[in-house]
Amino acid sequence: MRKSGGRRTKTGLRAFRTESHRLLETARRCYEARAWGDAFDALQQADASVPLDRDDLERLAWSAGLVGKDDVFLGALERLHKACVGLDEHARAARAAFWIGFRLLSLGSRSGATGWLARAARLVEHVEETCAERGYLLLPTVYRELAQGSDAEAEAAAREAAAIGERCRDGDLVALARQLESRAQLGQGRSASGLALLDEVMVATTSGELSPLVTGIVYCSAIDTCHQFCALDRAREWTSKLASWCEQQPQLVTFTGLCLIHRTEIMQLCGDWNDAIEEVRQICERLNEGDPEIFGDACYQQAELFRLRGDVAAAEDAYCRASENGREPQPGLALLRLAQGQPDEAIHAVRRVLSTTRANWQRARLLPAFVEIALAAGQIEEADKASRELDAIARELGTEILDAMAAHARGAVALAAGDARSASEPLRHAFGVWHRAGAPYIAARIRVLLGRAFLALGDRDGAALEVAAARKVFEQLGATSDLERLPADTAQDATLAPASAAGAEQSAKRPRETTHGLSAREIEVLRLVARGMTNKAIAIQLFLSERTVDRHVSNIFAKIDVASRAAATAFAYESGIA
Repeated sequence: MRKSGGRRTKTGLRAFRTESHRLLETARRCYEARAWGDAFDALQQADASVPLDRDDLERLAWSAGLVGKDDVFLGALERLHKACVGLDEHARAARAAFWIGFRLLSLGSRSGATGWLARAARLVEHVEETCAERGYLLLPTVYRELAQGSDAEAEAAAREAAAIGERCRDGDLVALARQLESRAQLGQGRSASGLALLDEVMVATTSGELSPLVTGIVYCSAIDTCHQFCALDRAREWTSKLASWCEQQPQLVTFTGLCLIHRTEIMQLCGDWNDAIEEVRQICERLNEGDPEIFGDACYQQAELFRLRGDVAAAEDAYCRASENGREPQPGLALLRLAQGQPDEAIHAVRRVLSTTRANWQRARLLPAFVEIALAAGQIEEADKASRELDAIARELGTEILDAMAAHARGAVALAAGDARSASEPLRHAFGVWHRAGAPYIAARIRVLLGRAFLALGDRDGAALEVAAARKVFEQLGATSDLERLPADTAQDATLAPASAAGAEQSAKRPRETTHGLSAREIEVLRLVARGMTNKAIAIQLFLSERTVDRHVSNIFAKIDVASRAAATAFAYESGIA
């Protein structure tokens, strides 16, 4: 019986080993095929049977990282680190410690990250020759210098890390270091060299020369850099390539959320609003707040689309969810407040964010909205100051889109100050850049300003053509808020001609007076008064002079027999006008 039992035990052990071997072979095949989920499952099953060796621990770590299993990713690297330390493989142990610290930094665990990075640095001291790990350990320093605005110091550290990578023939390190070096150069206003360096990095990234995890990191970092410095042509190209890379690996989880958010931003810019709204809805449902940082970005993007479509309640809710998940809701929320007729609240919000924002590229994202809001609030001098700052940043950073943003702001300020002639040239320049960039919404908004400028210069036909073109774009996109701000009764106020023959026919058929004795234009003005807007803000929104608005308000008060704006507001709500 003992012999028989022994035979059964040996047979069972052989079967057990055979099954473990089969799982490991399956896991390795799946790993090579980039079926990350299958590789992860098979490695975990094998690990439950027999301890994984160092190579398989590394495979488990990377596959876990690529399917979003941070706990397993960190645990496998800790085991790999321990095993390598026990065998005096100091460089490999240091690299495992680096990746643990690097990931903990991104997760916000600063103390844990510092400890692991210090351990990696201590291990590297035992390696006599130059090793790539010395270069990797420079990367957190580069990130820190960039965050502090010390771009020159960041560039020097990144260049040193890249040089180590080249000597050690470590393509991953070279790519990580050079994309950070390019960001540092861009931050110093050296856009030509910075973008050229980023292009070089992306050659290695898109041609499959890097490891999968580093490929995703470099893609996302490069696209983020392009968004920060408004290199929209590259952002569009690399977002498309990142999406293709993700689609080739159906089981990939990490990077897909951020990839899709970047894609919706590009879709919004290009005017594909319907698809963008649906895609960002799916992102929010899939993430379900699982990754607060990415979920917050998704909610903000969703809010922006709702705001542009005029869905105030949905936009408000999405901005709140973005804020709850750590995403600053400005300047979008302030622009929503402006659309609600609350310019003072809007300007205070953007002032608050600007007061705590130091980096030029971040201020450049806020200043265009601040200019728009300040003009709506009648603060022309403040808008002019912000426009001048944006112009200085555009000259310093040197990208075409930033230059167009500055020109747009400069033209809007000149127009609000009554200098239509000075407004026309920068507005024309800004329109040309955005039109070539394939951004129909922004280009249409500039055309509305051009229409106002042309009208002030006596070119009624030119004004009508600009506004007609803008109206067509707003209608196609469903930009209801912008459509509402276009003049409704163009004939009466002799401001801008109807957008089309159909528009002219509708204008001719529109009743000249309502049952309350108010004209269509006076109804418009009364609605804006009821929203709490000043006469100056109403004038800007309706493309009228402030004197014309004053006259309309006086006529409204006389016709409905009230003596104050509060009484006019009450009348508007009681009569169903507001």
